[in-house]
Amino acid sequence: MYAPSANLKIMVDAARKAGRGLMRDFAELENLQASVKGPGDFVSAADRKAEASIKKDLMTARPAYGWLGEETGEEKGADETRRWIVDPLDGTTNFLRAIPHWAVSIALEHKGEIIAGVIYDPAKQDLFVSEKGGGAWLNDRRIRVAPTRDLSRALLGTGVPFGAKNTLPQTARELTRLMPQTAGLRRMGSAALDLAYVAAGRLDFFWEREINAWDMAAGLLLVREAGGILADLSGGDDPLASGWVAAGTPDLFEKIREHLI
Repeated sequence: MYAPSANLKIMVDAARKAGRGLMRDFAELENLQASVKGPGDFVSAADRKAEASIKKDLMTARPAYGWLGEETGEEKGADETRRWIVDPLDGTTNFLRAIPHWAVSIALEHKGEIIAGVIYDPAKQDLFVSEKGGGAWLNDRRIRVAPTRDLSRALLGTGVPFGAKNTLPQTARELTRLMPQTAGLRRMGSAALDLAYVAAGRLDFFWEREINAWDMAAGLLLVREAGGILADLSGGDDPLASGWVAAGTPDLFEKIREHLI
């Protein structure tokens, strides 16, 4: 049984507390006040409340740390080497449509490296956690990436760009190449959970472009600690900074990535 650090315990408690509030709002969708930030990108009162709850809990426990949140942006801390990276509700559109596939994502960064991550799915009671060197865990059970070797048996996940994003034609071409060769593809609407599912062996590979740091920070560590491989699809070495990420199992990673443009 893995013994979490004090920081990870703080993160788990904050995620669970925010998740309880989100579940109450999820049960009363007709009362939510939603405003539109852009095509397909909604922010709700529930989203803002969840971030406020998480921020209060984390910053009370570690007031010197910096902060990067989806709704409240970036704040420097007295300790410039550490910051929280938070998405209080990854999968907001699913949430607002009463689709029970969304999550709370919290990561801790130290000197530019993610050292702890929590992804909590309150609707399914799935708690994914990881710490650098401590492995990846789902509800107190150690998880590893899938052992899939045959591309024809691989299940892939991605995030198809919405609206008029420039990478939509590129993604469409990649789907055309990959779908006939694999067991299928899922576009489920939460990058955080997609990465967690790669770590847990539910998906064999995930890729997406133009996603934010808070969408993937915790998930990147989960995949790495579960034995997976990560790459920056932009050609750099930092998917967290570029927003272009691929994550998958060692046996299939290069076979799939060679089909990505």
